[in-house]
Amino acid sequence: MSKRLKVGVVGAGAMGAAHVRTLATSVPGAEVTRVFDMDTARAQAVAAEVGGEAAASPEALVADVDAFVIASPDFTHADLAIAGIEAGKHVLCEKPLAVTADDARRVVDAEVAAGRRFVQVGFNRRFDPGFVSLKGSVADGSLGQVKLVHGIHRNATNATSTDSSTLVTGSMIHEFDTFRWLLDDEIAAIRVESPIAEGFKDPQVATIWMAAGQMMTAEVYCNAAYGYDVRVEVVGDGGSAMLEPRPPVVRRVAGQSSTAIGSDFVEHFIESYRLELSAWVDASLRGEVVGASAWDGFAANLVAASGVAALDSGAREPVVVPERPALYA
Repeated sequence: MSKRLKVGVVGAGAMGAAHVRTLATSVPGAEVTRVFDMDTARAQAVAAEVGGEAAASPEALVADVDAFVIASPDFTHADLAIAGIEAGKHVLCEKPLAVTADDARRVVDAEVAAGRRFVQVGFNRRFDPGFVSLKGSVADGSLGQVKLVHGIHRNATNATSTDSSTLVTGSMIHEFDTFRWLLDDEIAAIRVESPIAEGFKDPQVATIWMAAGQMMTAEVYCNAAYGYDVRVEVVGDGGSAMLEPRPPVVRRVAGQSSTAIGSDFVEHFIESYRLELSAWVDASLRGEVVGASAWDGFAANLVAASGVAALDSGAREPVVVPERPALYA
């Protein structure tokens, strides 16, 4: 039998538990052996589902596995990723790589010091079949020269982006990576606005300028109530391509046509998570890294920092991206 990767998962909340189940049921190359959560009973319950054990600490988990997934609260990500690098273990870190750009840079610097890459950042849209097809429409030139990209990202509710800043750093950061990846370019400037004057500024709309001059818009609404809804349109001078959810069933009843809108982001992107985890496991077994790199995570954090500043200033804020280390060339 070919080698299986002994995997640990740090964090047994909705995202971590979903990853444990997907790894156990849909990724043949993986064996989930350890789960850690601050809620020990929860870690034990999630681990028991797949024949694993609860780890006594994140440090114990890192020592006991071949590779691990970080699905714990955002403020823990950078230190855990660095622990993985220092231990020589491959890491899949859920977005964001860190809360701040400075902490994300520490992860990059740790990889550069190690002389190799270990960290994949969980920007799962890069593996979603619809997003991959959309990127193909950009790459094949069929849309002509891209001029605009519009993104919509709405949640029914959101338990992690709970203030104006974390909406940018924890939710809108998906759009930052998506735009960079779709166009293979860096973001040069950003302005973020909201119709809400006081308190939690939700929704927010960002206007983004790429280094090559294209303009993007990103609407993020964390508590839109009606469901989970992600859409993107790319507009070129030769045509446009739009990514929209396509439910398999359309109901036509009493003179009305309707489709269901889900409320669960895990269910919405379940296939992308399966593909992401499968690619990560296969790459880890080969000693390689695929998907979004630590550098990509750092670049997204830089945009987020400028986005938070723009929300406060009301002005267009520059995004200054330093020279990319040769490790990420």
